[in-house]
Amino acid sequence: MDMNNAPIETVEPPIETDEPSDEHAGLNSRLETAAWGLFLIMLGGLWLVPDERVPGGTWLLGAGLIMLGLNLARFLLKIPVSHSTVLLGLVAFVIGGADFLGLDLPLFPILLIAVGLSMLLRPLLDRRGAAE
Repeated sequence: MDMNNAPIETVEPPIETDEPSDEHAGLNSRLETAAWGLFLIMLGGLWLVPDERVPGGTWLLGAGLIMLGLNLARFLLKIPVSHSTVLLGLVAFVIGGADFLGLDLPLFPILLIAVGLSMLLRPLLDRRGAAE
């Protein structure tokens, strides 16, 4: 038999996604609902307090902590972490924390840098996760 004409079989690697498997979908949904609940409670609570008593950036700091906490819970429960909400959570936390401390950081350039870094690092993170 001629080996040059032998059919070549290819094996496709599994596609990595940020979506949780069916077994974790219900738990992930409950975590997201809890995060939304915390976010709405935080916003409502902040609006009840007079503006002069709430430091600037408080809502961004809180939103960042909620997004990072959601992904920490996902990580601990072995549910795929959402890279986009980690990125947004980090940006919100940094900008909110800086505003809380009285620093004026440029939001748009920082967001552009963060998105660019995530585009560069995403393939490396996906490759490392697939190797484990």
